[in-house]
Amino acid sequence: MVLKLSTTFLRTLREDPVDAEVASHKLLVRAGYIRRAAPGIYTWLPLGLKVLARVEAIVREEMNAIGAQEVHFPALLPREPYEQTGRWAEYGDGLFRLKDRKDADYLLAPTHEEMFTLLVKDLYNSYKDLPVYLYQIQNKYRDEARPRAGLLRGREFIMKDSYSFNIDDEGLDEAYMAHRGAYLKIFERLGLEVVPVFAQAGAMGGSKSEEFLHPTAIGEDTFVRSPGGYAANVEAVTTVVPEAIEYTNAPAFEVLDTPDTPTIETLVAAANSLRPRESGAWEAKDTLKNVVLAVIDPEGNRQLVVIGVPGDRQVDLKRVEATVGIALDITGEVIVEAANAADLAKHPELVAGYIGPGNGLDNAVLGTEGTSGITYLVDPRVVSGSSWITGANEKGKHVFGLVAERDFSFDGTIESVNVVAGDPAPDGSGPLRTERGIEMGHIFQLGRKYAEALNLKVLDQNGKQTVVTMGSYGIGVTRAVAALAEAYHDENGLAWPKQVAPADIHIVVTGKGPELLEAAEKLAGQFEAAGKEVILDDRPKVSAGVKFSDAELIGIPTIVVVGRGLADGVVEVKDRATGERRDVNVENVVAELTA
Repeated sequence: MVLKLSTTFLRTLREDPVDAEVASHKLLVRAGYIRRAAPGIYTWLPLGLKVLARVEAIVREEMNAIGAQEVHFPALLPREPYEQTGRWAEYGDGLFRLKDRKDADYLLAPTHEEMFTLLVKDLYNSYKDLPVYLYQIQNKYRDEARPRAGLLRGREFIMKDSYSFNIDDEGLDEAYMAHRGAYLKIFERLGLEVVPVFAQAGAMGGSKSEEFLHPTAIGEDTFVRSPGGYAANVEAVTTVVPEAIEYTNAPAFEVLDTPDTPTIETLVAAANSLRPRESGAWEAKDTLKNVVLAVIDPEGNRQLVVIGVPGDRQVDLKRVEATVGIALDITGEVIVEAANAADLAKHPELVAGYIGPGNGLDNAVLGTEGTSGITYLVDPRVVSGSSWITGANEKGKHVFGLVAERDFSFDGTIESVNVVAGDPAPDGSGPLRTERGIEMGHIFQLGRKYAEALNLKVLDQNGKQTVVTMGSYGIGVTRAVAALAEAYHDENGLAWPKQVAPADIHIVVTGKGPELLEAAEKLAGQFEAAGKEVILDDRPKVSAGVKFSDAELIGIPTIVVVGRGLADGVVEVKDRATGERRDVNVENVVAELTA
């Protein structure tokens, strides 16, 4: 059925929404695809639903092609399954929780691992039933502290999540690669460039993990690539660790007065003044700065950790969050922030600007032999035998030549500092370059974490109960709509690729004669009969300028203008993406655009 703008539920806007920061947010609202209902929550309007449906159709086709079967779970779920897996607590403030009239706890699902697991447990009991791949396209809910960028980071969003169930790890590997291949096909069909990158599994658990990132300057994720093909999210990059250094003949450390040197810059200047060296000037990379951080677990408990890093590096809190929970034996997602004044007041032995490991010093503070009781972790570059200038745990004093594992120890290593352009790739494939991207999909080898927690077992070939192994695979469907809007627009509005556009042809009637509308309606019917979806701008008393602006803003791939050229038997055809215009005989235009 031809969509006539005179009766379509649509209002375009000339001005950007005041809360919009990125192009996709601005244009999807202005062009009448979505409307804000609350922070991070959006209403989908008729044109928006058409785009969403086309994206979902591509996802479904490729999932079905690998033998996955679609199910649909409720979004409102009981507490108990999430309690069994520990995620009721692990999700912390990110979970929407509510109670029913009987005071029973429920949640709005952020993901559905538990429900998929219990469904298979309920219906399957033998290895003969496996493998099975199940998926759904369903709303998800996460209480984002700072929802932003329209559909890119919201509190309610639509995701395709699928799960594989196999009897053994070999089957899991096969399922993982099948989903990986399907994802590459989905993004290719959508017209979205993606880079598969190594990633951390995070609160999902599991082992092997990859993200599919769409490179864009507005992306929230930073990733790296090398000339040789290595690609990883920065949280997953591992440091190329230097060789250990023989320290038998290293000189003893020396504590020096270094007044007014609380920063790396002032310390380096003082070092070059007090102890110039023949091998070259001291640099920031020769210093070891000890950063005090507060780690907040899912239950809100707060504890301090100190991380020793080379002075030329900055601590990346996202990298710390990805792994510090393991080091501190915390289950679930954690929040990491700089220690505040109240934290430091509880530990007067931590002298701001002069904190050092101190095991070899009289005033030992940090490390496995220290007295502070605070876990001390170091960057992997702090190898055995490496020598550092660092704090002496006394105001106005630093220690020179403090040697790792001779003079101080630590509780472990952690990937915690920023990855910078030029760092070597872990696989030896060359120097890394950094880019920004939007996470479009994420695949995990979950293993047996959820199956063990929920007792999902089947009888194996020998008649013994065996825990099923699982994989988890997600695609952000509403996020894909936003990413497409980011990738396909210009200064005038959206410019959808054909495969996801809400219609194929946008017919614009300009002029007042009844013959123009009659010709446009005839063309619309012919296009529809030829299998094309049509939007007809038949609005009376709307100027040609407004109609042209709306056509550009809405972004249908082909615009056909029925105007004064009709007197000469022609209509104007415009390619929205390229801006190319040409006159086409009205009798031939349908055949030409449907060939």
